[in-house]
Amino acid sequence: MMDIPLRLLAWAVHLTVFGLLAMAVVTVLREDQVGIAAGGVLLGALYAAGPSAEGRPMGGPVWLGAVTALWLVLAVLSAPFVWPAFPLLYAFVRVLPLWLAMFGVGAVTSVAILAAAWHAGELTVPLVVGPALAAAVVTLLAFACRSMREHAGPAAHERPAPPVTP
Repeated sequence: MMDIPLRLLAWAVHLTVFGLLAMAVVTVLREDQVGIAAGGVLLGALYAAGPSAEGRPMGGPVWLGAVTALWLVLAVLSAPFVWPAFPLLYAFVRVLPLWLAMFGVGAVTSVAILAAAWHAGELTVPLVVGPALAAAVVTLLAFACRSMREHAGPAAHERPAPPVTP
């Protein structure tokens, strides 16, 4: 039964990524930045390829590195692309070992804060506190999901049937 909330959460994270990317693409298209919009579409396609990469031994980390690198370029080029970083943090905790995930979450959050401040022309308290709180919530949520997955054990359909008593 624990499988259903985890699947719903995964879908919510995916929809958030694609929603934020769609808003960023539409925003830059309105500013006639077609090349940056194409980069956003490429980022969406690369993100969508994630589940197929996760099954391979190095696929998940390589995929995450590629997604993060493309996000970084887009975040520096255009302010609307800063915000898709936060649902991506969920992928860091899901794909990487704990110590590396925490490093990645800290690095991506710092870059998001700096990129947002650079685009805004100043570093303000909301530009620091907002992304830091978002990163903390996303990270705690990802840890909760990881814990639920570990405690759930095999899926219900893989468990042996209970013995039948007369």
